[in-house]
Amino acid sequence: QLQFVESGGGLVQPGGSLRLSCAASGFTLDYYAIGWFRQAPGKEREGVSCISSSDISTYYADSVKGRFTISRDSAKNTVYLQMNSLKPEDTAAYYCNRVPNIATPIGLEAWGQGTLVTVSS
Repeated sequence: QLQFVESGGGLVQPGGSLRLSCAASGFTLDYYAIGWFRQAPGKEREGVSCISSSDISTYYADSVKGRFTISRDSAKNTVYLQMNSLKPEDTAAYYCNRVPNIATPIGLEAWGQGTLVTVSS
């Protein structure tokens, strides 16, 4: 089973930026389409952004389009989520996972610990 480790969360003021990292243990992320998800308190987990295995295609939820950017660093075996112009409604625990394809933001592996993002003044 593939395992993911998320990091980079924290407390940031509205309008600020954070970069989340998704690292893999024991396998190469390049082989898979990877998605970022988030779960706010009292809400269901939702897909935020996905990147195809070829890096050619990406997906963004409407709520983050134009503010978030997903990318990979193959040398570091890491997928990133750059989050700019953060809003209080972006507050959530963020997770990464393997997805079937970028049009299907469903996590296929066990969920990691996630990283908490809090946007507040």
